[in-house]
Amino acid sequence: MKTVIRGVAVAALALASVHGFADQGTWLVRARATQLSWDNAQTGAAKTLNVNAKDQLIPEVDISYFITKNIATELVLTYPQEVEIRAGSSSLGKVKALPPSILVQYHFTDFGVIRPYVGAGVNYTIFSSRKGLGGGTYALESSSLGYVAQVGADYMLDKQWGLNVDVKYIRMSTDVITNSDGAHVGELKLNPIAAALGVVYKF
Repeated sequence: MKTVIRGVAVAALALASVHGFADQGTWLVRARATQLSWDNAQTGAAKTLNVNAKDQLIPEVDISYFITKNIATELVLTYPQEVEIRAGSSSLGKVKALPPSILVQYHFTDFGVIRPYVGAGVNYTIFSSRKGLGGGTYALESSSLGYVAQVGADYMLDKQWGLNVDVKYIRMSTDVITNSDGAHVGELKLNPIAAALGVVYKF
């Protein structure tokens, strides 16, 4: 009986140690595979042309810092990604998008080794190589600024390593213009849902 009690106590202490994995001053690094599913709403002639972006899988890295055991800031990064822009199902060409986000998160601490969180923040996407669409006929606006909403959870395997699931809604839109005279063709509201799986490292 004493052996059983001892074993339960050790297990409880181990869980308690993992439970407190994100105290004030903790840093977390997550590496994720992220599926971008674009909303692709359009206005103006962009709607008539059915200008849209093709869904894609991208790598993502984020760095979180815990201000308290519940509140953290997160910087979400990737390298410039090629996004295929289409008219219907026909490719107009590719642009490069660099879409960093910064968020403030609240982490719930009452679920043991599972740490759910919610977050909100802003995304700033820079579009480059953006003027060659449709054989040079069309271009996209150079940048987009919008809000981000987030839900996710970390599952800690030990004191340092864990698994992560994360879903973000990103408000992202860009104007479609003609290269010849800069005329406004319409707006492409990309607004992706970014669903991700990844690993977590704490230090």
